[in-house]
Amino acid sequence: MTEELDDDRLSNELGLAERGVALMKLEGRVFLRFDGTADAADLRVPYALVPAQGVLAKPSKWRKLDADARAALIRERSTDRALRELHDSVEAFVEELAGECEEFGLAPMDFLHSLADVQTSEPATVVFDRIRQRLGHAVERQREEQHAERTRQSINLAEYPASFEVARRLPRKFVALLGPTNSGKTHKAMEALAKAASGVYLAPLRLLALENYERLLEVSRHGKPLAVSLVTGEERRIAEDATHVASTVEMLDTRTPVDVAVIDEIQMLADRDRGAAWTAAVCGAPARTVYLVGAPEARRAVEALAERLECPIEVHVMKRKGPLSMEPGPVRRVKNLRPGDALIAFSRRDVLMWRDMVAEMGHLVATVYGNLSPEVRRAQAQRFRDGEADIVVGTDAIAMGLNMPIQRIVMTSTVKFNGVEEEEIPAPLARQIAGRAGRYGIHEEGLVAGYDADSHEVMRSLLKEKPVPLNTSGFAVAPTLEHLHRIAAVTQETSLAKLLKRFIHNIDVPDGFFYPRITEDQMERAQWLDTLPLSVADKFALSLVPVSTKVLALQRAWEHWCVALSKKRITRLQADDHQLHYMTLQEVEDTCRLYSAYAWLGYRLPDYFPDIELALELSRAASERVDSMLQDQNTSSRRRHHRRR
Repeated sequence: MTEELDDDRLSNELGLAERGVALMKLEGRVFLRFDGTADAADLRVPYALVPAQGVLAKPSKWRKLDADARAALIRERSTDRALRELHDSVEAFVEELAGECEEFGLAPMDFLHSLADVQTSEPATVVFDRIRQRLGHAVERQREEQHAERTRQSINLAEYPASFEVARRLPRKFVALLGPTNSGKTHKAMEALAKAASGVYLAPLRLLALENYERLLEVSRHGKPLAVSLVTGEERRIAEDATHVASTVEMLDTRTPVDVAVIDEIQMLADRDRGAAWTAAVCGAPARTVYLVGAPEARRAVEALAERLECPIEVHVMKRKGPLSMEPGPVRRVKNLRPGDALIAFSRRDVLMWRDMVAEMGHLVATVYGNLSPEVRRAQAQRFRDGEADIVVGTDAIAMGLNMPIQRIVMTSTVKFNGVEEEEIPAPLARQIAGRAGRYGIHEEGLVAGYDADSHEVMRSLLKEKPVPLNTSGFAVAPTLEHLHRIAAVTQETSLAKLLKRFIHNIDVPDGFFYPRITEDQMERAQWLDTLPLSVADKFALSLVPVSTKVLALQRAWEHWCVALSKKRITRLQADDHQLHYMTLQEVEDTCRLYSAYAWLGYRLPDYFPDIELALELSRAASERVDSMLQDQNTSSRRRHHRRR
């Protein structure tokens, strides 16, 4: 208390208050604060700031100084020159900030009032910098709001269907064929497609596109086979004067009108990552008659879409052609498996483990899982059809496509990794897997069982669950390059990640019927791609390359391609397939996917990835090697069984 009285007496003796100087103690410092008013830019701005040499000492040191030493230090630091220099710097800062505020339409006093409210021992230059930072944030917020508004004005998702000009002009009609697996819905739609003068089949998988491409090739008209093209992301087989196309849904040609379009697995409208492709297909398929084929729970969704698109719709709900029943009890032992069984696991590792266990019991086994190329999956399925394998072991990849004469589905587990954690499979997936049992015309009924008691009871419960209808709004829309260019034009933004964020957060969704979506993978890739000198178009294409970021070799290859393109270097392939014989099964599978991804890029950027035909050739060689390795492993397991016997 005595020390504070001494400081007050010292301030009075030196006449500090009359000169606009205050002796302060704050934040562990003793310092001088200069008060005044700056007149600049037609503004009167009061201030209370610490000059550059305003800090005198720490309290502990200050206490050790006698009155004369304190007075000398104060006089040294509070000269008229020091007061004038601070005043001039404040006026210059006010002038500078007022000019910037005028440029951006902001009120300068919203920022300058804090010059007099400062309760800090920090020097004036630090306070100035903090105010500049606040102004920068305000400008950025204002710019963001302007860009958000411009983005909203540039894209209105309520008008999304109108962006498909050919479909909009055609008098379209929808025919929904909805039913469970083995109800004949796809067969009926494909019959209509084969009879049409022109048409397109849109598949969820390359495998299904390939299967129905070959199915259409078998159709004869006037003694001649149909002219059919195959178009997937990774492969093109273009027929001269083709009247029909089998395609993956993402590869839909929205500019060429046809008589009939078949959109398969229409319930994929609700898929978190790929649903936008089905939204685009329904809105943009340029066909006079569009068949929507899928599960019954999609009915309300397709009816809502038809109403929004002002297209008439016929709905046919089809029933399964043969009964599907739960077995009385679980299988329990491998020796209780029988020919015609499909054993389902949910990881590549588990599939191969079960494959070996089944083969060691003397069975001929076909193997199907997602990491295999379509060609290998089809070859394995064909062995099962031809009787070269009597049991198939696979993942839920069996659930979509791959028509096989399965009599009984046996679930080794009902838990699947969802990308984040292990969770029980949803009822729709359980129904789709189970529905593969009891192929119509081959078996009188389909049977379902769990391998153990737990999986058996869970499957029984899941198959009894009532299907939950798809939502009738919020249909996903993915950004196109045109969308991004439109946003870039009004915001001058070149960062792919920021353009995608603007698409997600800023475009206009008046009633929420259509909703913007992107995948997490694409956003993560976009952030990395923004570190490279690439155009928005190139970054967008690279962000969609179908390679798994979880496989290190594939991720590194993708990064190498991106860097090469950023340097305008051509990426070539070498025909060196003999190395496949020194690889593990996993490595050959990944190599196959690598070549397919190169081909995907080649079709989009042929100047820099020109070896498309070689990529397809190498991919086929890798697929054949995988198929051969699976057969060799199967044979080895059966030999062990015979040796034991």
